[in-house]
Amino acid sequence: MSEAHLHGAAATAVTDAADADPATGLRAVAALRRLVEQLEAAQVRSARDRGWSWQQVAEALGVSRQAVHKKHADRPCRRG
Repeated sequence: MSEAHLHGAAATAVTDAADADPATGLRAVAALRRLVEQLEAAQVRSARDRGWSWQQVAEALGVSRQAVHKKHADRPCRRG
């Protein structure tokens, strides 16, 4: 997903999340959660590909090393 597409999707979801209709707002909240998960996975993979330790990733995300490792360790990185 390109950066422009992500920005557009996020802007639309944020606008929809503020909608007075709960169905629209809750669908937007769910879409934002999926977007955040995708962004986090991509950035963790990027950091690990660049040699970052699990501790460095955890500190950047504001979580424990164990939490980030448990969530992302099964995802392949492209480190040589």
